[in-house]
Amino acid sequence: MDDNKVVNNFMKATKWSALTEVLTKVISPITNMILARIISPEAFGVVATITMVTSFAEMISDAGFQKYLVQHEFSCDKEKYFCSNVAFWTNMFISIIIWLIILTFNKYIACLIGNPDLGHVLVIASTQIFFTAVTSIQIALFRRNFDFRSIFKIRIITVLLPLVITLPLALHGFSFWALIIGNLCTGLVNASMLTYISSWKPSFYFNFFYLKKMFSFSFWTLIEALSIWLTTWIDIFIVSSFMNSYYLGLYKTSTSMVNQIMSLVTTSIIPVLFTVLSRLQNDENAFNKVFLKTQKLVSIIIFPLGIGIYVYSDLATRIILGANWQEAKSIIGLWALISSIVIILSHFNSELYRARGLPKLSFLSQLLHLAFLVPTCIYFSKIGFWIFIYARSLIRLQSILVDFLILKYIVKFNVVKTYTNLFPTFFSAVMMGIVSVFIKSMNSSTAWAILSIFISFFIYLMLLLLFSSIRSEVKDLLKNKITKSN
Repeated sequence: MDDNKVVNNFMKATKWSALTEVLTKVISPITNMILARIISPEAFGVVATITMVTSFAEMISDAGFQKYLVQHEFSCDKEKYFCSNVAFWTNMFISIIIWLIILTFNKYIACLIGNPDLGHVLVIASTQIFFTAVTSIQIALFRRNFDFRSIFKIRIITVLLPLVITLPLALHGFSFWALIIGNLCTGLVNASMLTYISSWKPSFYFNFFYLKKMFSFSFWTLIEALSIWLTTWIDIFIVSSFMNSYYLGLYKTSTSMVNQIMSLVTTSIIPVLFTVLSRLQNDENAFNKVFLKTQKLVSIIIFPLGIGIYVYSDLATRIILGANWQEAKSIIGLWALISSIVIILSHFNSELYRARGLPKLSFLSQLLHLAFLVPTCIYFSKIGFWIFIYARSLIRLQSILVDFLILKYIVKFNVVKTYTNLFPTFFSAVMMGIVSVFIKSMNSSTAWAILSIFISFFIYLMLLLLFSSIRSEVKDLLKNKITKSN
C-alpha cells in the first residue's frame, strides 16, 4: 500500500474512530454520572479491585497477538488468515487456563487484593476474558484494514447496554453486581456482533510455526502490556491493602472519570495512529511527519482540557459525580492537569515504539517508571490518603523524562522538535489557565463559572491562532493534508 493511500485511509479511519469515541465517551460518562448518584463509593471500590484482576487476565489471554496482526507486514492474505487462526486458538487456550486458575485459587486471590469475601464474585466476573479472546482478533483485523466504521456500529450498540441493564439493576439495589452483570452482558453482545459481521471466522487450524513466529514479537508486546498493567493498577492494589473501600472507590472513580474524559480525544486517534505508523514504518520522513502533526493536533484539545478541569475542578466534580462526591474535586483537578501533560509527552511515544516494531522500548520505559512508582505509592499510602494522591499524581511526570532519554539516545528521534512543535498549544493553554483563575475569582456563582469557561476558551483560541504554525495545521486538517511539511 503506497504512502498516499495509507494517509487517506488514516483520515477516513480517524473520522470514524473519532465519531465512535465521541459518542461512546459521551454516553459512558453520563451512565457513570447516574450510577455515581445511586451506587456508593464503597461499591465502586469493590468493582475496582475485581477489575484489577479481570483486566490482568484479559491482558494475558490476548497474548499480544492483536498488536502483531495490526503491525506485521504479511506476505499474502493466506498467511494473515493462518496467523489469525493461530492467535485465536492460542488466546482461547490461555483464557481457559487462566479462568481455571482463578476458579481454583479464588479465595487466595481475593485475600491478596484485600477483599476476602469476593472469591465467588471474581470467578463470575473473570468469565469476561473469554469474550476478550474472541473480540481481540476481530478488532485487530478491522483496524488493520482501517475498517473503523464497523467498529463504530458495534460500539454504539454495546455502549448503550449499561443504560438498559446496569442502571435498572442498580436502581433495584444490586450494588456492585449491577456493574459486573452489565460488563458481562456487554462483552457477550460485543463478541457475538463482531463475529457475525466479520469476514474472517475462526476455523480449526493451528500451526506451531506461525505461533513461534508471532510469539517472537508478541512476547515483548505481552511483557510491555504487563508493565502497563502494573503502572495502571499497582496503586489500586496498594490502596486496597492500606485503606478501606471508601477511599479506594473515591480514588479510582475520580481518576477513571478523568481518564474517560481524556480518552474522548486520545482513543479516537491512538488506534488509528498505530495502524498508519505501522504502514509507514519503512518511510522515516513520512512516519515522523505524521507522528508530530498528530501529536500537535491532539495537544490543541488535551492541554486546555486538562488545565480547564484543574481550574474548575469543583464545578467538574458536581457535574460528573454529584454533590456527594465533593471530596473528589482535588483528585479530579490534579489528575486532569498531570494527565494532559503525560498523555502528549509520554503516552504517544509508546505508539511510536510499537509501530517501529520496538515494544522492548515501551517495556523499558514502563519498567523504569515502576521503579519510582511502587516505592512512592507504598511510602505515601502509609502516611495518609491525601498525601498519597499528590505523590501518585506528580510521580507520573517522571515517565516524561524516561521517554525523553529513550527517544533521544536510543530511537535517535529529534526530541527538541517535539517540544518546539508543542510550544504554541502549551503556551496558549497555560495563559488560558492564568486568565481563568482570575476571571473565576470575580464571582462564586455557578452561572458565572460556566460563562467564564466560555470566555477563557475564546481567549485560548485567539492566542492559539496568533501562531502561524497552528493556522497552517488547521488549514491542512481541513484539507486532509496530514503529511504536509510544517
